[in-house]
Amino acid sequence: MKSAGPLQRELSIGAVSARSGVAVSALHFYESKGLIHSRRNSGNQRRYPREVLRRVAVIKVAQRAGIPLAEIKEALSTLPDERTPTAEDWRALSIRWHAELDGRIERLTRLRDQLEGCIGCGCLSLRDCPLRNPGDLAAAGGPGARLFDPQ
Repeated sequence: MKSAGPLQRELSIGAVSARSGVAVSALHFYESKGLIHSRRNSGNQRRYPREVLRRVAVIKVAQRAGIPLAEIKEALSTLPDERTPTAEDWRALSIRWHAELDGRIERLTRLRDQLEGCIGCGCLSLRDCPLRNPGDLAAAGGPGARLFDPQ
């Protein structure tokens, strides 16, 4: 494998994987979802611009924060010509996700605090369960199965 020297503008998928710490299969998946792009050389091998390393880093950090890939793609698509994010772009993207993460943290904290009322009871009652159906809110929907998330 050719080394990725400072003047090499394009990287093989193996080089991107080695430098980013992301599995080749994950890079294929990101590409199939439109998060990253490559071109094919005359031997039909993928070649990525060096800038893909920063884009992959942004994707991984956003995933670690719990941002779904669809939202990451949407956010990255707002960049002009879907270019590689700069530090300023990252600040804007992180601000965009801040409120959503705060809401998720609040819901998880509430769930954690409610778990004590459920541990060990064994009732699994959908009518009385403070986690699944607090105050029997599902009764207002009438009989029958339904998806229910009171948040």
